[in-house]
Amino acid sequence: MVNQESLVAWIEALQEVYAENKEYLTQLDSAIGDADHGINLDRGFTAVRRKLSETKCEDMSAVLKTASMTLISSVGGASGPLYGTFFLRASAVCANKTELAEADIVAMVEAGLEGILHRGKARPNDKTMVDALTPAVNAMKQALAAGSGVKEILEKGVEAAEQGMTDTIPMLAKKGRASYLGERSIGHQDPGATSSYLMLKTAANLWN
Repeated sequence: MVNQESLVAWIEALQEVYAENKEYLTQLDSAIGDADHGINLDRGFTAVRRKLSETKCEDMSAVLKTASMTLISSVGGASGPLYGTFFLRASAVCANKTELAEADIVAMVEAGLEGILHRGKARPNDKTMVDALTPAVNAMKQALAAGSGVKEILEKGVEAAEQGMTDTIPMLAKKGRASYLGERSIGHQDPGATSSYLMLKTAANLWN
């Protein structure tokens, strides 16, 4: 089970992970984007962590809504709206809950992915964060159906997300700034898929 304290700990850990990987993510983005992905996520999650420390959230849904609104208001480019939408959709799954069971965690990530699909209009194989999150959700659902616990479900999701992230390297970008490069986008790992993988990996490291 994941409680509200665990949920906040995950978001605080994301701030640290994105700060540590700021240069790496920005380097990936410099090849096919605006060279700001790591900078934006570091700024956004620093703002989220500050906001959560100042805000008394009544429930788990409020934690994720606070994260969502802060990201949307403090992060430029595509990262703010997309990650903000992920957390907003995830918050609906947490409504009126004090703990998240295995099925809730899978539903939360799936809802977040659906929000990104709706907001960004990307599909699998477009070379975006969708290419990490889609196989992750599928793997998590399979693990849930097999009766796995939280740790194993997340580990299966992370494994699939990592593969999905790597699979973006030979892809031709069809969405976002990278799509302007045409065939020059081939051979580069997508920064959004990478940050999505890191998001799930952080949860797997914390929740068990």
